[in-house]
Amino acid sequence: FLKAGDNVVICSRSAERVESVRNDLKKEFGEQHVWGTVCDVREGKDVKALVDFARDKLEYIDIWINNAGSNAYSYKPLVETSDEALIEVITTNTLGLMLCCREAINMMWNQPRGGHIFNIDGAGSDGRPTPRFAAYGATKRSVVHLTKSLQAELQMNEVNNVVVHNLSPGMVTTDLLMSGATTKQAKFFINILAETPDVVADYLVPNIREIPTNQSMKPTYIRFLTGLKAYSRIFSVRTL
Repeated sequence: FLKAGDNVVICSRSAERVESVRNDLKKEFGEQHVWGTVCDVREGKDVKALVDFARDKLEYIDIWINNAGSNAYSYKPLVETSDEALIEVITTNTLGLMLCCREAINMMWNQPRGGHIFNIDGAGSDGRPTPRFAAYGATKRSVVHLTKSLQAELQMNEVNNVVVHNLSPGMVTTDLLMSGATTKQAKFFINILAETPDVVADYLVPNIREIPTNQSMKPTYIRFLTGLKAYSRIFSVRTL
């Protein structure tokens, strides 16, 4: 987004991480284009404060991306998963998403140009099983349902200036993904299907930006790793 000339607000639970990332981005894109603040998406007051911070810095928010997610860095059967890990996953991925959607919709509803909200899916969102991270998969399955329900609510309330979309980055080589690469099968799929964040962003960002640019108010599901692309990669490797 910064490469395209947009102004961006970033957030994290960690003040140190926000400051570190913001300093790196400022060096490349300038202080006047990127701002950062601390926000725990599991806390309603934090999300409200994030909205206020973003409006103060940007005036208008055209695009809001809900990409906070956690599996508590835990890959084990549900029966072995601690209460703390389950609470971390569910409050971050489900409660946090709901709080962010609520505040983003309220904010965009009240700005004349409206806006677009993008909810990021993950493993399990298509209904396939996610053994060893069942709680994570269950929360990601709920992302698609929540998006559809919010789309229906906005239509029911005749809100025409706010749209909620789904965004699918596929397998991205983040710490979250790599922490689960402990089996031969997991390593195989990561080696074949995973991409670095910059490759995924180079595809997703233009597709996201063209929606408000074209003034489209139609819900979309933007996918980086489609089923056809995944199967073609897998079978290409197996036939070599």
